[in-house]
Amino acid sequence: MRNKVLFLLWISFSYVDAQKIPTNASRITSEERLNSLMDTWHKNATLAQFDAYFEATVDGFVFYGTAPAEKWDKAGFKAFCKPYFDSTKTWKFVPSNRVWHFSDNGKTAWFDEDLETWMLDCRGSGVCTKTRKGWKIAYYNLSVVIENEKIKEFIELRKN
Repeated sequence: MRNKVLFLLWISFSYVDAQKIPTNASRITSEERLNSLMDTWHKNATLAQFDAYFEATVDGFVFYGTAPAEKWDKAGFKAFCKPYFDSTKTWKFVPSNRVWHFSDNGKTAWFDEDLETWMLDCRGSGVCTKTRKGWKIAYYNLSVVIENEKIKEFIELRKN
């Protein structure tokens, strides 16, 4: 009887442990869904699809833009974006080289991506969370990429 109880406990703990660790296949499926989420999010900006663009984000979404003052919560970012989307004068970001990383429980993913934009080369990084409605964007940080040998000129421009 004792051996049966120990065996059942061992099976239960093994099952619980297996549920915590995402399999390679589930990571690949999550990566595909996340790539689709991010690609569609960028596309919705290009197509000025305001509602769809923001439906991809969580309520506590945070966006960092390229300018020093551009740190928005979701409501602030929506207010900033609304005139651009209404006039269909939005932005086109073409992502490449996106790399994903996952938390041990598979419910949080973070990434970085290169972006081709009107500002030339940029980089985006962010965090996505798995919700009851699927993956959503929780945080996005957009930055302009500048070569090290040009940084002194850039600093001088910022001083003016």
